[in-house]
Amino acid sequence: MIKFDLICENQHIFEASFDDSNSFEKQKRKKQIECPFCNSSKISKSVMAPNISDKSTSSAKINREKNKLFSNYNKQLNKIKSEIEKNFTYVGKKFPEEARKIYYGEAKDKPIYGEATEKESQELVDEGIALVRLPFSKKEKNKN
Repeated sequence: MIKFDLICENQHIFEASFDDSNSFEKQKRKKQIECPFCNSSKISKSVMAPNISDKSTSSAKINREKNKLFSNYNKQLNKIKSEIEKNFTYVGKKFPEEARKIYYGEAKDKPIYGEATEKESQELVDEGIALVRLPFSKKEKNKN
């Protein structure tokens, strides 16, 4: 397994894992890799720093730093989730339908969140409806 930092045409950087470098190239050619932020399939490898450690760096220190990083990430993610749940209306699986109603002026403009399949999400984007994929689901509970 190999991890790459990838970048889309809109300069969004994200990480993805592949069996090997050839696997990345094949999926890229077939446009099977999409940016999780904007759904663009125009993807390339981003500049990455090699993982080189000196003799003074212990694996325990690295693990502590990783745990701290993920702990901070989880705290920030929980804050975002809490703000969304407090200020947005959850519409569940009716998200595509509700987003269209708002976009086309058939319903009051209000912030919503919900669920959509990859296909439904792409159709909304193709119609010009902006959306953001959330890195959590309604069912998950905040873990503080």
